[in-house]
Amino acid sequence: MKHLTVSTTNEKDIAIHVSMVSLIINLALSAMKLAAGFFAHSGAMISDGVHSASDVLSTVIVMIGVTVSNKQSDKEHPYGHERMECAASMLLSVLLFLTGIGIGMNGIKKIAAGNPAALAVPGFPALAAAVLSILVKEWMYWYTRSAAKKIHSGALMADAWHHRSDSLSSIGSFVGILGARMGFPVLDPIASVVICIFIVKAAWDIYKDTMDKMIDKSCDDRTIRAMTDVILHVPNVLSIDVLRTRMFGSKAYVDIEISADETLPLKEAHQIAENVHLSIEREFPEVKHCMVHVNPSANDPAAR
Repeated sequence: MKHLTVSTTNEKDIAIHVSMVSLIINLALSAMKLAAGFFAHSGAMISDGVHSASDVLSTVIVMIGVTVSNKQSDKEHPYGHERMECAASMLLSVLLFLTGIGIGMNGIKKIAAGNPAALAVPGFPALAAAVLSILVKEWMYWYTRSAAKKIHSGALMADAWHHRSDSLSSIGSFVGILGARMGFPVLDPIASVVICIFIVKAAWDIYKDTMDKMIDKSCDDRTIRAMTDVILHVPNVLSIDVLRTRMFGSKAYVDIEISADETLPLKEAHQIAENVHLSIEREFPEVKHCMVHVNPSANDPAAR
C-alpha cells in the first residue's frame, strides 16, 4: 500500500494552520457558550463553555509541541525532538482530566443540594448554543483528525479527540437543557456529570496512547505486515530474519536483518540492504530511520 509522503516542513505548516483554525473557532465558541450559559441560567452550558475555553490552552500546547518536535537533531539531541509531541499530548490529557473532574464536581454539588425546584430553568439561547456547538465541534474533530493522520501527529490527534469530547459534552448539554426546559431542571446538572465522564474517558485514551509512544512500543500489526511485504519484494532478499520497530514520539525506528546469497560480492550485498532501507523510508513516511543488516544464506535465490 502506497503511503502519502509529507515533508517535515509541510508537517509543521499543516499542524500550525490547523491549530490556528482551532484557536480562532474555540475562542469564539467559548465566548458564545459562556455568555449563553450565564444569561440563560444553564450550568451545563457554562460547564461546556469552560471545556471549550480549555481547548484554547490545549491548542496552544499543541502548537508549541509540534514546533519544538520538528527541530533538527543537534549535538545534545542526536535522535531529534519528536518526543516533545508526547510531552504536549501528556499535558493535554492532564488538562482534559482536570477539566472533566471540575465539571463533574460542580454538577454533583447541585444534585446533592436536593432541591430541584430551586434550580433555574435554562433559556432558549443555551439550547441554540448547544446545537451550534455540536455541529461546529464535530466538524473540527474530523478536520483535525484528517490532518493528524496525514502528518502522523500524536499531539494533533489528541487535539482532535479534545474536539470530539467537546462535541459529546455539547450533546450532554443539549439533552440536559432540553430536559430542564420540559420540566426536569435536575437534568441540567446531571448533564454536567455525564459530560465529565466523556471528558475523563477522552483524557485516559490520550494518556494511554502517549505512554505507548514514550516507552518505545512497536508499530501496529498492520504496519508490520505492510513492511514485511515491502521488504520481501526487494530483489535478492531471500528472507527476513529480524524485523523490530519502535515508536519515537510520532516517528518510528526500524531494525531489519535480511538473508541474501552468501556468494554475492560485498558491494552487491550492500546495495540490497540499501534498497531495503530506501524502500521502507519511501513507503512509510513515519519511519525516521531504518537500519538494515545482511546475513549470509546458502539458499539458491532461484529456489525461492
